[in-house]
Amino acid sequence: MNSRRIILSVLLVLLAVSCKKPYTPPQITTVTNYLVVEGQINTGGDSTVIKLSRTVNISSAVASSPELNAQVAIQDDQNKSYTLQAIGIGVYATGALNLDPTHKYRLNINTSDGKNYVSDFVAAKASPPIDSVGFTVQSNGIQLYVNTHDPNNNTHYYRWDFVETWLFDAYYESIYYSTGDTILPRLPQNQIYQCWTNDLSDDIILGSSAKLTKDVIYQGVLTQVPSYSEKIEDKYSILVKQYALTSDAYNYFTLLKKNTEQLGSIFDAQPSQLTGNVHCTSDPTIPAIGYIAAGSVALKRIFIQRDQLPAGWRTSYPYSCQLDSFLYYNPKTKMNDVQLFLLPKIYVPVSGIFSIGPAPIGYTGSSYECGDCTIRGTTVKPSFWQ
Repeated sequence: MNSRRIILSVLLVLLAVSCKKPYTPPQITTVTNYLVVEGQINTGGDSTVIKLSRTVNISSAVASSPELNAQVAIQDDQNKSYTLQAIGIGVYATGALNLDPTHKYRLNINTSDGKNYVSDFVAAKASPPIDSVGFTVQSNGIQLYVNTHDPNNNTHYYRWDFVETWLFDAYYESIYYSTGDTILPRLPQNQIYQCWTNDLSDDIILGSSAKLTKDVIYQGVLTQVPSYSEKIEDKYSILVKQYALTSDAYNYFTLLKKNTEQLGSIFDAQPSQLTGNVHCTSDPTIPAIGYIAAGSVALKRIFIQRDQLPAGWRTSYPYSCQLDSFLYYNPKTKMNDVQLFLLPKIYVPVSGIFSIGPAPIGYTGSSYECGDCTIRGTTVKPSFWQ
């Protein structure tokens, strides 16, 4: 009797589970295709870079959709126009324009679907110089910070982004290479052991001195680098860009930061309506996302050497690496491993294996992820590198 009850109970549970239908909220499945505009009109001696994309559904497999084939231009309040060129997937740019800071500026965008978008005219706001960029050593890595001030007490609202560049090593140093027909010693100019790579900041970094008696930002946090990161394995550099904001722009970026970076638990800020200064003139009912400010940008670069950091820190390589032996004649398989694996560049040769005589009987080798730094970087030294 008891066994019958158990079987009946299991069948009822299975039936109940099988009758459940998945529910997808309409907010997830609603099709949205709003234009997203990112960037700032640079009125000084640096480039203006604008990124255009489209919103996608939460359930979509992609995070964003770049806006291609748009026509983008900067306009001033004197009817002058400056065209931006497409330089990448959804990225439009122009070189330094050195615009008149006494005028107001806006962005004009014509998309490939025939819609026109404009931002509000805004006054140019020059950033004060960056006083310094520094770092503090913590138990689990370094924390980078920025110091700045406005002696005229006119800025109060700041935004920063940055570009990181670092020198790193492959796990193994390959001293041989394959021509496809033979294995030869690698020349210094063809080394693939040390490379440079870079990364852009992806957080919204803001600071305000509006509640202070002086317009000063002291040790505003930029980013943190873990002690095990490849970024500080050899040498690291960070280029910080500082933007001066109006109170409206600051409020927009503050809300954007809350909506994109500070959600995830019941204790975080709840999503809020995001209203920028970009509008669709073709159809005012179509929302657009973005806030376009204008002004000159302050820049500051620093370098951090490995010997400035604790000697006990060890780098964690992003791949699991091991050396294998590839022989011209493998006594176990009776095969030519070099011909099978190294000549066709399936693996990268690392060092020679020698027995009697000067000619190698084979080579050690590893995956390209572990023996070739150009998989993730470049051997071309950046022009600014010191």
